[in-house]
Parts: sequence; structure tokens; C-alpha cells
Amino acid sequence: MTVTLNVDGMVCASCQAHVQRALDRTPGVSKAAVNLVTGQAVVEFDPSSVAVESLTEAIRETGYEAALPPQGRNAIEEQEEREREQAEESRDLTRKASVSVALGFAAMFLMHNPTVKYALAPVALFVMIWAGGRIYEGAFKVVRHGSADMNVLIALGTSAAFLYSLVVTAAPGFFAARGVATDVYYEATILILGFVVAGRAMEARAKRHTTGALRKLIQLQPPMARVIRERVESEIAVSAVRLGDVIVVRPGEKIPVDGEVTAGESYVDESMLTGEPEPVVKQNGALVVGGTVNTTGSFEYRATALGDASVLARIVALMREAQSTRAPMERLADRISRVFVPVVLALASLTLAGWIMAGADMAKGASAAVAVLIIACPCAMGLAIPTAVMVATGRGAELGLLIKGGEVLEKLRNVNTLVLDKTGTVTEGKPSVTGTNLDDAALRLAAAAESRSEHPLGRAVVAYAMSRGLVLPAVREFQSVTGRGIEANVEGHRVIAGTSAWLALNGVTADGDGVLVGIDGNFAGSIMVADPVRAGSGEAVAEFQRLGLDVVLLTGDRHATAEAVARETGIARVISQVLPEDKVGEIKRLQQEKRVVAMVGDGINDAPALAQADAGFAMGSGTDIAIEAGDVTLLRADLRGVARAIALSRAAWRVMTQNLAWALGYNVIAIPAAALGYLNPVIASAAMALSSVSVVGNSLRLKRFGRR
Repeated sequence: MTVTLNVDGMVCASCQAHVQRALDRTPGVSKAAVNLVTGQAVVEFDPSSVAVESLTEAIRETGYEAALPPQGRNAIEEQEEREREQAEESRDLTRKASVSVALGFAAMFLMHNPTVKYALAPVALFVMIWAGGRIYEGAFKVVRHGSADMNVLIALGTSAAFLYSLVVTAAPGFFAARGVATDVYYEATILILGFVVAGRAMEARAKRHTTGALRKLIQLQPPMARVIRERVESEIAVSAVRLGDVIVVRPGEKIPVDGEVTAGESYVDESMLTGEPEPVVKQNGALVVGGTVNTTGSFEYRATALGDASVLARIVALMREAQSTRAPMERLADRISRVFVPVVLALASLTLAGWIMAGADMAKGASAAVAVLIIACPCAMGLAIPTAVMVATGRGAELGLLIKGGEVLEKLRNVNTLVLDKTGTVTEGKPSVTGTNLDDAALRLAAAAESRSEHPLGRAVVAYAMSRGLVLPAVREFQSVTGRGIEANVEGHRVIAGTSAWLALNGVTADGDGVLVGIDGNFAGSIMVADPVRAGSGEAVAEFQRLGLDVVLLTGDRHATAEAVARETGIARVISQVLPEDKVGEIKRLQQEKRVVAMVGDGINDAPALAQADAGFAMGSGTDIAIEAGDVTLLRADLRGVARAIALSRAAWRVMTQNLAWALGYNVIAIPAAALGYLNPVIASAAMALSSVSVVGNSLRLKRFGRR
């Protein structure tokens, strides 16, 4: 069982690592992913061993709040609520940061007036309570549970500066008599908190940018729907629409919910979901997706899916889940974060002791120690990977790619062999008859037998026979063998159709291409069927080769047919006449050659092979159940999307490594500089805030991926 928990109070990589460790140690938990950016934990657990309440309690015991998301909301409503909360948090932090920084600079200019320090004490206390209240509250909770995080570092540093200043203000003579400077650091306390809160405000705004694609998806759904009930047309809220309601859509309007066209005709723009720029014709019986845009005509349709069952809600839910998953690279950040804060506390203590032993006064030593506490913020480390994952998966969605999280992104970059299913992947998957040597009597019997088949070739034969005006008789004793052919009794005749191997198995000697037909034990002839190559497949193969991938065409078709498709698209290696159940074995064989294999299939028939591959691409559409299949779903039926996904994964990997290198390198350089006195606490707090924002800013570069 999997549950998503909202976690409140996490501000840095150390916080995330504490929560992650608590969940990993909970008996019954098989997997947990804690995300600093989304403020959520996705937990896989055994409900017979542990209750959800125990999971939330495990998080609370580390000093952070945890709760289940509000019940009764679908994915879109939940995300809308999160967006509102994030916007309010951003506004609140910005307001507090602006006031605190302004007060801090004012205090800095007025510090030379000896009487001002008495007024600055209450001002500093006000800022500590109003702007820094959550920092001190978070620090207290964490320390009470025997841990330490970024809040603890800031709370220690600012409290030390404030309390030292307060004592100096109350008894300056005591310090002066002992040769200790009577400087106060109220302005440092105010500015440190101001810069820290400003950094968090910038982070909050930047984090909202990382979910921009998700926000665009949510905004697709219109708030109202025009419904016909009891022959009366009225406008109601989308949330009040019921299954089976007939909805009217006029030109230029967004489609409110998923459904099936019952009257009228129009073209619908589905580009936001599929990436396909050309509007799609919608006639009686066609499926429409909530959130897409009607362009020219007007039509009526029946609502068939609402709430979490809708395509839009499923995509939003999958994107949220993807953005909450953790990339394997985060394990390195976790290991560092677990020891980071205790090490920093030790370094700050050593800094203070070192300055005093070197003959410096307490104020100088304390300033350097506070700078170490502030500069060592592991915020950037906690943001380095999840922000890159969120932006990359969001950009992927804009390109019609549903990439299921950080682990998939890391896997894709290592792919060196791409296996393509032929039918419905490289080709259109809509075969049509190009010719036959059967007479009408034999064609009529063969088409009747094929009418009971769900195979695309069978449907093509039936459509061809009916186009010639043939009336198909009833069928008895029908059976189908996947990958081979069919057998049926039609008007007393035993009809078999399929491959030469299938006919031979049934005692009929036959050879040739297409669908071979045997009637009453004799070879009757063949039906030639062609499945046109999908537009863009050749360009996609060329892109794969530019990315350094070995491309393999894997199909159950005859070798000659497969070779023809391979020649047309530029594929060098073909594995043909493979039964569906044997495709898994072919994938395994490639993996045994030390290849990292990605498989591209239709997401349904190729499910076992997709699962066996190191990464699975499902060719789907916005109205297909294939949205849930594979590691990556191509909402637009275009193989070039596979190349874009792999290129995006490599770009995301580069950003992740850059972010982590910056976050670690920043601390490696900044901590010694602070300890040696080259950075005062105010500059340290500003640098710390900018380090986090720089990591998020670097991740946001991925929003431009694929744009020229």
C-alpha cells in the first residue's frame, strides 16, 4: 500500500534526511521518498505491519508535523489547494523579509548613535518573534527530539548575537573594565533573519516556478459546464456534473470533463495534453478529454469520467507522484546531510575556541563562530536534486512526455540500446488491405472468420470485404492464437487464416506474404496487408543514432515485412517472427550483452517486455489507459518523443551534478572562510540565501529545454 503524507517544517537537506531516516527505520515500511520541495513523503508500507497513524507519529517524533492530505478531493483539487497555500506562504515570507531587511539596514546606519542601541533591542526582539518565530519554533521541536537541522544553526547564531548584545547593553562597564569591546550586534541579528527569510521567500517563489507545467494543466479545466437535464440547458459548476450528463460545447470553449460525442462535429485542440499541434476531428462516438479546447463547430457529448477517473486528473496525479520521487543521486546528499549539522556545530565550537586561544576577544570569536553556523546552511544541498527533477518532469509534460520521476530520469541517461516494437510504434498500427488473390466467395468466408478477431489485421480484412459489398455470414467455433492466426467454422466450412506456420500446423501447406487463408484443408490464397510507417519514424531513428543509441526493430511479423520497414526508417538490426511471450527473452538476451535497454511499445500488448527493459516507453494518447503504462508515456504518438526524453534526461543529469557540485563546493569554500574571519554573519546569511536560489535558478534552465 502507498500513502502520501504532508510534512510541515522541513527547510533543508538535514530536515529531509531526518524524516527519511525515521520512515526507513519504521517496521513495515518497504520504501519511502521524502521531498523537500513538495513538502511530502510518499511511503510504501505493509498495512498489516504498520498503520498510517504510526507513520505520521514516526515523523512527529523527529520534530516535524505530518498529516494525511484532506480526504474527498481529487488530484486537481488537491493541487489547487497546494498552489493557494504556496502562494500565501510566498507572500507572507516576502512581507516579513522586506520589513526585516529594511529594519536591519536602518539599524546599521543608526548604530553609531550610542542611545539607539537601547531602542534596537526591542526591534531585534520583534523581528525574532515575528519574522523568525517559525525558525525558533522549528529548532526547539527538533532539539527536543534529539536532532539538529538548519533551524538550529540559525537559532543558535542569532540567539548568541542577540543575548551577547543584550548583556553588553545592560552592563557595558563590566566588559569595558576587562578590555572587551562593547559592540552590539542587534543589526546583525535583524539582517541575518531578514536575509534567511528573504532566501526562503525567493525559494518559495522559485519552487512555484518548478511546478509551472502542473499549474498549466490544472488551469485547463474550466470551472463551469453547460449541461442539458430534462431538456433544459443550464450552466453548472464542473464539480456538480454527473456521469451520463449531456454537455453542450460551443466554438472556442474548453471541454469541461471527459466524454463521448453524441451529436455534432468539430475539431478539438489537444496540444496541451498530447503536444500534437493539429486539431483532431471529433464526430459521433469520438472520445473527448476535459481541458482540451473546441475550435470551430459545436457538439454535444455524454460525460463518461469524472474526478480522479478523468484523463487530466490522472495526469496531474502521475506528475505529482513523479515530482515526489527521489533520484538515486539524492542518496549521496542524504549521507552528507545526516552528519552535516553535528559537524558544523563542532566546527563552530572549534572556531570560537581557536580565536580565543589565538588571543582574540570573545566578540571576534563569537562573530566567526556565528558566521560558520549561518554559512553552513545545507538548504542548497536539499534543493539540488528535487528541483531539477521537478522542472525536468514538468518540461517533459509540456512536450507530451510523462516521465515518472527522478529514478527514471537517471535510468534514461544510461540507455544505449533502444528496442522498437513495429506495429503501432514504428508504423501507424492501422493496416489496410492492398490486394488479394482470393475470389469473392473465399474472401467472404475469410472476412467472416476475421470478424471475430480483435487483431488490427483482422479488422483490415473485414473493412476491405465490406467495402466490396460482401455480406458476412455467422461464425461458429472461433478460436484465436496470439501471434499465429485464427480458426473458425463458417457456413460449415473450416476456415483458417494467419501465418504459414499456423496453416502448416493445421495441415495446410502455404507460403507467401500477408494473411494466408486455408479453407477445408486447402490453401485458398492470401490477402496483402500494409501498415504504413508512422510519420516522423525515420527522423526519430536518425535522432536516436545521433544520440549514440543502437536501434533494434522487434516484431512478430515475417522477416521480409520487417526488413522493408527497417529499410524505410534506417534501422540496421531486425529481430522478426517473435511471439509476444518471447519478446521478454529477446530483451533479456540484449541485457546479458551488458546493454542498457529501453523498450518502446504500445503499453498494453507489450507490457511484459516493457517491464523487463531497463526503461519502458509506452506509446499512448491522452484518451488511452496507456497513461499508466511504462516508465515514460508518450502522449503524442510520435517516436521523436523518445529521443527528446533521453536528451532531456541527460540535460537533467548535467543540472543535477552541477547543483550538487555547487552546493558541496560552496560549503567547502565558505566554511573555512567564515572560520578564519573573512565573512561576518550578515554577509554569510546573504550568501547562504543566494546559494539556495542559485541552485533553483540553475534547475529552472531546464524549462528552456527543446526551445530554439
